[in-house]
Amino acid sequence: MVNPFDLRTILLPKHAQHVVLIHFPIALFITGVGFDHLSRGKRASQLAGAAYLNLSAAAVTLLPAVVTGVLAWQFALEEKRLKGLLLLHLIAAFSAALLVIASWWVHWRTRNAEPALPRNRVAIELIGVAIIALTAQLGGVNL
Repeated sequence: MVNPFDLRTILLPKHAQHVVLIHFPIALFITGVGFDHLSRGKRASQLAGAAYLNLSAAAVTLLPAVVTGVLAWQFALEEKRLKGLLLLHLIAAFSAALLVIASWWVHWRTRNAEPALPRNRVAIELIGVAIIALTAQLGGVNL
């Protein structure tokens, strides 16, 4: 039986950090996408600034979420080969991470050089939200 007063057990469970940390990039990205769509692509609006900040924070918090996901695989599953839904979760997670970074990069590039936000960013952002939802569903099934 696990000792409920053992700090190591409480603070360092095998995969709980990923479950907690993953919510930050998801929420920040979806909020950033919402602000971007409300700004209607006007780079000078306050909503566009809020979108950029949320997308930047999502890109930054993505790294610990991905690292803890890989560590959860290594520790909780004892480095077993992934198959089935967990493999799909991993593939979707890396695809979502690339789309989050691509969305941030489009805004960063526009903020520093381009006169207006490109229209293709809407497709990148909406596909990113859809892939994040798929990844979350696949990961939630495996808990």
